[in-house]
Amino acid sequence: MKIAVLGAGSWGTTLAVLLAEKGFSVNLWAHRKEFALELDRFRKNSRYLPGVLFPDTLHITGDISSAVEDAGMIITAVPSQALRETLSLLRASSLEETIIVNVAKGIELDTGRRLSEVVLDVLPAILPEKVAVLYGPSHAEEVAERQPTTVVAASSSLETAKKVQDVFHTSAFRVYVNTDIVGVEVAGSVKNIIAIAAGISDGLGFGDNAKAAIITRGLAEMSRLVVGLGGDPMTVSGLSGIGDLVVTCLSRHSRNRYVGEQIGKGRSLDDVVTHMKMVAEGVPTTKAVVALSKKLGVDMPITVAVYEMLFEGKPAEKAILDLMTREPKKELEE
Repeated sequence: MKIAVLGAGSWGTTLAVLLAEKGFSVNLWAHRKEFALELDRFRKNSRYLPGVLFPDTLHITGDISSAVEDAGMIITAVPSQALRETLSLLRASSLEETIIVNVAKGIELDTGRRLSEVVLDVLPAILPEKVAVLYGPSHAEEVAERQPTTVVAASSSLETAKKVQDVFHTSAFRVYVNTDIVGVEVAGSVKNIIAIAAGISDGLGFGDNAKAAIITRGLAEMSRLVVGLGGDPMTVSGLSGIGDLVVTCLSRHSRNRYVGEQIGKGRSLDDVVTHMKMVAEGVPTTKAVVALSKKLGVDMPITVAVYEMLFEGKPAEKAILDLMTREPKKELEE
């Protein structure tokens, strides 16, 4: 089967290499044509994934139409807020029988839609059962080094989820399946917001107690939003929920945790993000989720606190104090 990977950042490149090494014919599309030429010339992605050489079965292109031609599966690995624009380039392509697998994590800022919903909105000829996501605790740097990693393939169709599982599964990259695509997408998106909060805690010099509280109570917020959108709360106990939440809050590789840490140290958001090579998805997702939670009437105090610190200039110390002095409540809700 021919596979197209859209997006030549660290994660898209890693997955393209993984699939090519499995023997698939893979087209990796880079948004900037000059970058595509660079990747093809040097057969590696020195900018986003240094040290990893491209297999012969990995083909590079800057032409998205040729990238997806005759592809049985398309992997979308562009930043969440660029997904709609990228998919709009495919409206003239015949993709009715193609499986679309999104691997970016986030909620669309302007619409509040999950990314699988964006796929279906932009490409109405695609059936919902042909759309899947691949989420979980999976830093590109470690996957590229073939370190043991587990993720979950989610789709409303078990058959599609199993197909994605079969395509990606290796001895070092273990793939589970789940039909709760709502829960998987929401959990995998909200965890980036909680990771920013964990980073802010680090930047303020707080210890393990504070970070454990952020992770645990962040999990409660994640669960409430999953339920509010019709997902299964049990999903948050899986790889896209607590699994990805823990790794993103603790890892030195986490861009979202890094953003929070720098905010906690007193830097402005604009200063932090303009000096980063890659996108921290939690930043726009915070805006989207705050709007969505208000619309649904879902209580998400940590998420709101992160929003206030990122976009309203609220001092981190004051935001933490406000969280700690909220009205005491039961730990578990009915």
